Amino acid sequence: MATPFLIEKETEYASTAWPGLVLKKGDRHLLLQAPGPFEAMGSAVYGGGVTRLRRMANIYVDKNYDCSDPVRDVAEWLREWRYPVDTTAGLLTAVQLKHASVMEEKNGEAAVFCCVTAGTSNAAKAGSERTTYPAYRPGTVNIILMIDAKLTQAAMVNVIMTAVEAKAAALADLDVRDAENGLVATGTTSDAIMLGVSQSAAYPVEHMYAGTATDLGAMVGRAVYGAVKEGLLTAWAERH
Repeated sequence: MATPFLIEKETEYASTAWPGLVLKKGDRHLLLQAPGPFEAMGSAVYGGGVTRLRRMANIYVDKNYDCSDPVRDVAEWLREWRYPVDTTAGLLTAVQLKHASVMEEKNGEAAVFCCVTAGTSNAAKAGSERTTYPAYRPGTVNIILMIDAKLTQAAMVNVIMTAVEAKAAALADLDVRDAENGLVATGTTSDAIMLGVSQSAAYPVEHMYAGTATDLGAMVGRAVYGAVKEGLLTAWAERH
């Protein structure tokens, strides 16, 4: 079953689905540390793309952050916190980290861990006419997914597709609207996602697909949907 967790009073959370995977609360960042190296794919401003990592950091910056050189800034912060810069990905968020939400689930073929920070101040509907910007902005819905299993690269892309669909579904069910045109939002203007996969041979199958009809895709969808929804509802409740 999925296990929700809000890292508000805790400083460390040890995964029950993936032994050795730990989420730690540091100086204005959350650090997700894996028990070993993992294959990664995603849109983190630092350490994104297709790569191999050991950890991921979701870093808080305020809304007035000068984002002229986020790659340089993240590298400097990682060095300050003594994290190896070549095996750490860094995401930026303007969402309060105390509203981070975690969901995790496992079956006999995989374990899924999801950590989300979510805000909707710049909610937007993809494909609609609206204002666009050439420059980078800190992420508003940041999704970090970790899967303990063996996946093809095609399946990893499929995981990201399913995760983004689940995020959009959560926003729709919460009736989040595009700030400019009032249409149902599919995300925000500055979302980011990172996926890490252990490629462990301990599980009996190699996943070639991760769409919503698969057991793995269903777990990913539930984890992302639940974490996005919980994170937003908690943040909204604090404002009222």
